[in-house]
Amino acid sequence: MNHSTNQPTRCGRGPARRIGRSLALVLPVVLVLSGTLAVTRVNWSGDSSNSVLTAADATLADAKPRAPRAPQDVLRDQLLTELQEKDPGIALTHLQEAVNGRPTLAGHCASIARALGRAAVRVYGPTRAQSYARPVCDTSFATGVAAAHN
Repeated sequence: MNHSTNQPTRCGRGPARRIGRSLALVLPVVLVLSGTLAVTRVNWSGDSSNSVLTAADATLADAKPRAPRAPQDVLRDQLLTELQEKDPGIALTHLQEAVNGRPTLAGHCASIARALGRAAVRVYGPTRAQSYARPVCDTSFATGVAAAHN
């Protein structure tokens, strides 16, 4: 009779496999949550009076070479300018067209639409700004209008 203390685990799978599986399930959740929290800390409205400047930001501001801006930042600034020069309806139409043309921008659509809503309240007032609301990016424009109005 062979009495071995080293019995193989079920189907040859050991603790490394279980740890790997756990990480495979937990790591994406952690990354999504940390990315979401990072995005909520960014001042998307362009209003620098409320912005928080950290020590890391101050050292980056002093650096001479400037890195190319992210496409969503460029789009947001273009649409905010368009909102002020024309109207929020045109800016929302162009936001929808940009997201349809570049699906990689879809993850930033809601934050850009909220920034447009807040800017529309500053430019047009809450009642007129709300009249431009439409279901672009899950009604985030209306959310931005409501947040800026309160």
